[in-house]
Amino acid sequence: MYFCAMVRKLIIFLSIVSILSTWSCSSYSKLLKSTDNDAKYEAAVDYYEKKDYNRALELFDLLQSAFRGTNKGEDINYYSAYCYYYIEDYTVASFYFKRYAETFPGSPRAEECMYMNAYCYYLDSPRPSLDQSNTNLAITELQVFMDAYPKSEHIPGCNILMDELRDKLELKAFNIAVMYYRMEDYMASITSFENLLKNFPDTDRREEVLKYMARGYYEYADRSIPSKQRERFEKAIDAYNSLLYMYPDSEYLKGLEKTVNLISREKLEKLK
Repeated sequence: MYFCAMVRKLIIFLSIVSILSTWSCSSYSKLLKSTDNDAKYEAAVDYYEKKDYNRALELFDLLQSAFRGTNKGEDINYYSAYCYYYIEDYTVASFYFKRYAETFPGSPRAEECMYMNAYCYYLDSPRPSLDQSNTNLAITELQVFMDAYPKSEHIPGCNILMDELRDKLELKAFNIAVMYYRMEDYMASITSFENLLKNFPDTDRREEVLKYMARGYYEYADRSIPSKQRERFEKAIDAYNSLLYMYPDSEYLKGLEKTVNLISREKLEKLK
């Protein structure tokens, strides 16, 4: 008996939900076809506040032209940006946030929207193994925001985001250089490591980079024509000496000693 009663209650509950859902869909369909723009606006804001962003966005899109140049029009642009943000369409959201800030530069919301524009680019930045175009755009947009609002409360957070994005670019560059090394394309590997040190002078990977450069220069020299070998062997020694000077306790030194010993002074003299 208890089981049957529970089943009946469940059936009644599902029926009520179905009826309410049908009524809601019917009501929403009528609203879309309505010519009462004020009613549509109020409903759109209500949907937004209830976190039904897809329905809110559909209504806001219908109202863009109707309220252009009015306070409601400004609000529609603002709400639309956040609708796209909350449904995680960060590319479109960034466009709307930036458009709002540029269209309403005197608004108290302009700073917020410029920050959100940059933050959306940050969220759209992919993992290091993928193309980093959006990462570079995120850095650019964050810098634009910081230059425009140097006293903003978001500045400390922006610096943290910038560091994270730069770390991602550095890791991408490092992985590419290591890939070239493992492919035995030593010239491309050395160039990539040199660019990494130039673009990221404060890198925490310098010790490992110097190890790869010492080995890379040696392998590159060993495969070079005699007239190029001396210079490239000397660069291998330079990389080793830099590692020894900067990281005297480096675990890589012992492994490199054998490589350096192969480049004897007598051998270099013969390559003059």
